[in-house]
Amino acid sequence: MIRTNYLIIGSGVAGLTFAIKIADRFPDKIVTIVTKSNADESNTKYAQGGIAIVTDETQDSYQKHIDDTLICGDGLCDEEVVKLVVTEGPKRLKELIDWGAKFDTTPKGNFDLGKEGGHSENRVVHHKDQTGYEIERAILEQVHQKKNITVLDHHFALDLITENNHCVGAYVLNQKTNEIITFQSDYTLLATGGIGHIYGHTTNPVIATGDGIAIAYRANATITDMEFIQFHPTALYEDSIGSKFLISEAVRGFGAYLRTKSGHRFMPDYDPRAELASRDIVSQSIDLELKKSGDEFVYLDCTHLDVVAFVKHFPMIYDRCMKNGIDIFKDWIPVIPAQHYLCGGIVVDINGKTDIINLFACGECSRTGLHGANRLASNSLLEALVFSDKIYNYLAEVTVENNSENNLIPEWQSEMKPSLELNYCTEIKSKFQLLMRQNAGIVRSDADLLAAKSQLMIWQQELKETCKNYHISTELFELYNMITVGNLIVQQSIERKENRGGFVKFDTSCKY
Repeated sequence: MIRTNYLIIGSGVAGLTFAIKIADRFPDKIVTIVTKSNADESNTKYAQGGIAIVTDETQDSYQKHIDDTLICGDGLCDEEVVKLVVTEGPKRLKELIDWGAKFDTTPKGNFDLGKEGGHSENRVVHHKDQTGYEIERAILEQVHQKKNITVLDHHFALDLITENNHCVGAYVLNQKTNEIITFQSDYTLLATGGIGHIYGHTTNPVIATGDGIAIAYRANATITDMEFIQFHPTALYEDSIGSKFLISEAVRGFGAYLRTKSGHRFMPDYDPRAELASRDIVSQSIDLELKKSGDEFVYLDCTHLDVVAFVKHFPMIYDRCMKNGIDIFKDWIPVIPAQHYLCGGIVVDINGKTDIINLFACGECSRTGLHGANRLASNSLLEALVFSDKIYNYLAEVTVENNSENNLIPEWQSEMKPSLELNYCTEIKSKFQLLMRQNAGIVRSDADLLAAKSQLMIWQQELKETCKNYHISTELFELYNMITVGNLIVQQSIERKENRGGFVKFDTSCKY
């Protein structure tokens, strides 16, 4: 058993910023971060666009940002949470800068603010098209300077340990040694990111398999709004399954047009904001165009844009397109919608507390009430920063600690067990991802969802038994988690009877 005061599961912006602050506040306490890949691999790293923060109150205002967030959330945001997150933004940005993160500025020294879909003003603070990578770099440097923070990479959290609705730690698989370690913690923070690989086509990294949500669900935490899944309209089309390269929404904010194969600029047909409509509208519009044409993708046209300015703002996008044989100043970029962000998750209060005592959640795995039915672009990094700070401030004043002497051994660790066939997880995962894309994608129906539910229940029970009877591996437990989360998405999609925000279901029972 390993004892720690604070156990953080995940190494994105949410977990790392909390770790820095709590380590500084309590230098005599032990902070442990477990992450199932390298410490710098997280959803944060792949956030291209930036952070939506009001920094220019001459042109912009908190109220405008609040209103944009509420409009995008389609009536399901928690207004108090929205106000809190928006108004806290400048303080959290200053912290990042103090920690060494660098953001683009104009020749006059002001922030070079971008504009994305759903925003009424330019307010997106960014570092070229690699904002998440820059933030992750800066905060990891801070983490490595703290003597009381231990980062354990290639450690995969299997399940939480609970007693009488108190979280007292977690069981964690050391992926290097295959040893299952029992961590006892005073406080546990889930900061495990997104769910993208449940769909296969996704902008998320391969680690985004919904692990935090699944283990919280198995511990009886409340999970809601799982039907509200954001599909990014413009992922680079490649004829393969897996992580997709994101063509940032900021490219459309920069002036790019969406076109069909015939050259028709179709977005003005669907929304007066055209390419700057919110992501749900753009994704649904592309989905409808593809269903009408039978094509596999549409195009993003940048050929009319300023060459020098584009390369300066989007060097990574330009380089990736060139590597794929696409000269964006002569060729249109083939794009498709891909799963991008989950608006629901583990329910938390204003201090990031779940309904399990001493268990907190932050970042994309949590459901704070900020996003409602659809996330406003670049609000996610902001939410992670604000709520990690709220959790820190709450725990900075809490002195009661968990003195459990839990020494339980998981039943699947009690004896030597056989290993699975190599193709077992691969085959089910491939079938599962196809089912989720076809039956629980951008536009759904109850008939498709009910069919998916039947199959998912079979797989979920099978995986539960397999985890008990076979040697534990990351691949096996990831698949178990993915199917658990897929079931939550499907069930909550069936239960929702009204189309809101990013959720669209065509049925007679639904209002559209």
